[in-house]
Amino acid sequence: MDFRFDRETQELREVLLDFMDGHVYPAEAVFRDQLAALPDRWSWDSVPIMTELRAEARARGLWNLFLPGDHGAGLTNLRYAPLAEITGRSGHLAPAALNCAAPDTGNMELLARFGTEAQRREWLEPLLAGAIRSSFAMTEPGVASSDATNIATRIRRDGDEYVIDGRKWWITGAMNPNARIFIVMGKTDPGGERHRQQSMILVPRDTPGLRVERAMEVFGYDDHEHGGHAELTFTGVRVPAANLIGGEGDGFAIAQARLGPGRIHHCMRAIGLAERAIELMCARADDRVAFGRPLADQGVVRDWIAESRVRVEQLRLLVLKTAWLMDTVGNKGAHTEIQAIKIATPAAVQWILDKAIQVHGAAGLSQDFPLAAAYAAVRTLRFADGPDEVHRNALARAELRDQRRARGVSPR
Repeated sequence: MDFRFDRETQELREVLLDFMDGHVYPAEAVFRDQLAALPDRWSWDSVPIMTELRAEARARGLWNLFLPGDHGAGLTNLRYAPLAEITGRSGHLAPAALNCAAPDTGNMELLARFGTEAQRREWLEPLLAGAIRSSFAMTEPGVASSDATNIATRIRRDGDEYVIDGRKWWITGAMNPNARIFIVMGKTDPGGERHRQQSMILVPRDTPGLRVERAMEVFGYDDHEHGGHAELTFTGVRVPAANLIGGEGDGFAIAQARLGPGRIHHCMRAIGLAERAIELMCARADDRVAFGRPLADQGVVRDWIAESRVRVEQLRLLVLKTAWLMDTVGNKGAHTEIQAIKIATPAAVQWILDKAIQVHGAAGLSQDFPLAAAYAAVRTLRFADGPDEVHRNALARAELRDQRRARGVSPR
């Protein structure tokens, strides 16, 4: 494994760092003010500063960096990792400015890989251009969605159409009226083999019977800066049969293919967030005096700073190894490492943010610093794309299997 930057990655990194310093960080407060002034506070991508940032990012060649192959910048996972880390330092602004924000990233990857030519033309092309937004509708309130085979939304064939009935919630970005297309997972064959019951289908936002019921709050935040999370109902929703992605029964496999890259992208960005938290923690520790000494001279604060550095360096190496494996042996070959980073990264970054908040005192809980909102966002990652416990269980099962094989013991 060689984690040195190649020339193009280094050049992109330098351009991106300059873009962050000269445009993104100064725009953070402007973005919030402009968003607050919008008639519809959910349409965050409509604010003037976002339009300016996107134009500047495109002019600098910082567009669709996440997407390999002909549709995107053609970067490998390993080459994209340091760039995603930088954007994570301003997670509500920088990824979107580069058209590298979830859930659009996963949806574009899905359409590029599994969509028909007509589907790519109608939906992928405007997503790649940043002209529209999208949502991925899998999680449901009525079942334990940590087991995706539980999904109960029904997708029933009726002639040249499919009819969709069900409920979804925590659908990221769905409150944004610019989210023009939903990729919906449901069951086309409830009596079939467990992992072949599900299918994926495209549902335009304005389809009759699709209703946005309410916004979901996260630790008291409505998350309107990211387009929010919504509860949806589908009541007799009819779409053409041509809207099916792949074939009937392919939904579970497509979901797994989508979630792998999404998980590592989350982890890449979270490392950048951790780095910014460490910077803020150190600056605050130098600036504040308590009991006659700067906080930076307090042993417990130094311990937090040292432990934060150790944890973030460990995370970065594990994420880079995972990216390298995804590039060299494929997502399936990197499955164990993808699970490991999904377990380790949100928990470690949450710990770092907690200590950064503590060093800031009550100010760390306020809107004057990005730490409190970041803490809430990172805590959600321990559920997004599968909760910790599911990944721990699968990782342990694989380890037990490998160890039994090494001992010559029959698997069970």
